[in-house]
Amino acid sequence: MLEQLRRGSRFISHVPRSVLNSPESTGIGCWSLNPYVGCEFGCTYCYARFAHRYLVQRARDAGCLTPAQASEFQGPRGFEGFEREIFVKQREALLSALGRDLPRALARYRQGDCRPLLIGTATDPYQPAERRFGITRAVLERLLQAPPLALGLITKSPLVTRDLSLLESLSRRHQVTVHISLISTSPRIIRCFETRSAMPHARLRALRRLAEAGLDAGLLVAPILPGITDRASELRRLLRAAREYGARFAHPSPLRLYRAVRPVFLPAIERHFPGLLPRYQAAYRRAEEAPDAYVRALKERFASLAREIGLSTQSALSQVSLGQGQAQQLALWTTSTP
Repeated sequence: MLEQLRRGSRFISHVPRSVLNSPESTGIGCWSLNPYVGCEFGCTYCYARFAHRYLVQRARDAGCLTPAQASEFQGPRGFEGFEREIFVKQREALLSALGRDLPRALARYRQGDCRPLLIGTATDPYQPAERRFGITRAVLERLLQAPPLALGLITKSPLVTRDLSLLESLSRRHQVTVHISLISTSPRIIRCFETRSAMPHARLRALRRLAEAGLDAGLLVAPILPGITDRASELRRLLRAAREYGARFAHPSPLRLYRAVRPVFLPAIERHFPGLLPRYQAAYRRAEEAPDAYVRALKERFASLAREIGLSTQSALSQVSLGQGQAQQLALWTTSTP
């Protein structure tokens, strides 16, 4: 499949050998799965651009792409392809790979290592392509047959509500948490940094529908942008909206300015908030992480505001710690199921 759609993005079929990333391979402390490589939302702060480049280079080195094709897929400066050349994991190959990979995670569950499985850690599983290809839905349908797991979804898209009944079914079998990613209630700020993502009101309405269905749903406020969305007034407005729309939690994450992000994010700062550019260049000059003192102060501010408004800063998923008894029950369930 090589298909040009009217949004200007091209979709390339990708046959994966493996789809579950272990906690050790990513360093994020959970199992992860991404149905797409590349994302049409094209957020300026997205750290996953490196993964797209890696896939293109690997395909070139394997002889699947010519050097000219690889250059085209990466874009003129090496990163534009992330939002225009989207790799779609081929449905049957993905489901077969998931069937092979799940036993690794389940074996560790039986031993008491019950870390959750997150869908959408790198690219949005409900980006516009999902409406056409349905890869995320196919994954969720497959997981309906899996032994009990702690499952999480991360998305900016109201399209997640298309699968509301499926998520309800999953929640009867698994512990399911949906994180709606939103950095601000301001449409202007969203348009500065997220060129093609849904507006705040649309995401909040999706949050309400998820919450009203009884799902563990809340906000992932990531990343919090220094000097832009980190002020108490801005955070209070966002947390009040989260509470009003039924969020059970709001989890903060400061900006990490990875090498692959700088060529996209810093020009957006220069264009929309030029006075802040020297601050970003100084703060992130030697490291990808924000300064420790700033991170501590930000998290304390967020937690204080959340307490004031009556929101937890932790989802049920982030508090997963299954005891040995539950692990033994899981072991019995899996060994007695054909």
